[in-house]
Formats: sequence, C-alpha cells, structure tokens
Amino acid sequence: MTATPERTIAERTIADPPPPSPMLPDWVSPPPRGFVAEDLDHLPELPAHTELIDGSLVFAAPQSRFHQVVIYQLRSALKHFLPADHEILGQMTVKLAARQRPEPDLIVVGPGAPDDPDVTCYDAADVVLAVEVVSKESELRDRRRKPVLYAEAGIPHFWLIEEVNSRPAVFVHELNPATRSYVATGVHHDRLKLTVPFDLDIDLATLYPSRPR
Repeated sequence: MTATPERTIAERTIADPPPPSPMLPDWVSPPPRGFVAEDLDHLPELPAHTELIDGSLVFAAPQSRFHQVVIYQLRSALKHFLPADHEILGQMTVKLAARQRPEPDLIVVGPGAPDDPDVTCYDAADVVLAVEVVSKESELRDRRRKPVLYAEAGIPHFWLIEEVNSRPAVFVHELNPATRSYVATGVHHDRLKLTVPFDLDIDLATLYPSRPR
C-alpha cells in the first residue's frame, strides 16, 4: 500500500477548517452601556490588575524587568519622604468616573483616604499623586489617555516615567484646576528634587541600578 504523501502547510491551510477558538466567558463581552466601575468587584474570575477604561476591560500584559524594578525602587525611595498622614500603594485601582477605573503603577493617597483593610478601590479625591511607568503594550494609554482621565478627575500630580537610554526619566505634571488639564513642570534625568506634592530628593540612578558583574 502506497503511503499518502503529507500535505504542505499551504494545502492544509486551504483544505482544513480553522481550529476552534477558545471559549471565552460571557462576561468578557461588555453590556450595551459598557462596564461600570463597580463591575470590577463582581465579575467572576476576573484576572488580576484588570482596568476599566472608557467602559471596556483592559487586561494586564507581562511587564518588563525595567518596569518592575523602577516601580519597586521608586516605592521604596518615596517612603523616606512621605508625610506621616500619606500612604503609597501599588496595584490599586482608582475610580475616576462611572466608566473609568484604571490601575496606576503607584499612587500616593492623602489623609482623607479610607484605611479599611477591605478597600479595593480609591476615589480620585483620595489621590495626591498618580505614577505610570510606560510599557510597550500600553504606550498610548500611559502617555495620552490616562493623563487626560487623571486630570479630568482632579488628581493634582502626575508622573510619567519613560526608559531613556536604559535609564528612567521622570516627566512631572501638575494640575491646572481651571482647565482640568496637566501642565508639564519638568523632565528629570539624573535627580528628582521637588517641593510638591511634598519635599523629596531622589537620585534617579537608584531606581534602576546596574547589577554587579
């Protein structure tokens, strides 16, 4: 009996039906009105770090080493300058509006923020500072959409951290309350020395230190 020759990839692609798509849970599809902020607390099996932006769910992608190290080091550095009635947090969402609940990389909340251990989300009014470290998969959201949302919600200070020549550069923004938009107040490559939202002085080389060889 003569063996049937194997078909080429092109032949199989033309002749065979496409493989079935993996089944997705029903809740992935938004309702006609879009999701609202409270839905993030009730959707079953929601992946960690899911954000809500413009009524749509945004799922977290794997992060780079630069992203993770800078967030960790900045959080540690800020603790030395934080006023006693402030707190720095990561992996916490912020409700900005009915259909907006993003998760900044870091937030600093003020004395009026709730300290209930079961809190899963803060209101924009609780947040003094929001920080985003730009990721390749979320460049447009980090650079354009999120700053607009944070400003419209009244968060007074926003930092955007970019990787420039394998080092962190901090783009500092302050809210203009009259226009509800951010004003750029400086780009910091070597040292972050500010008096608002509180006095701080951070050597930016420590945010992504070279590993000993």
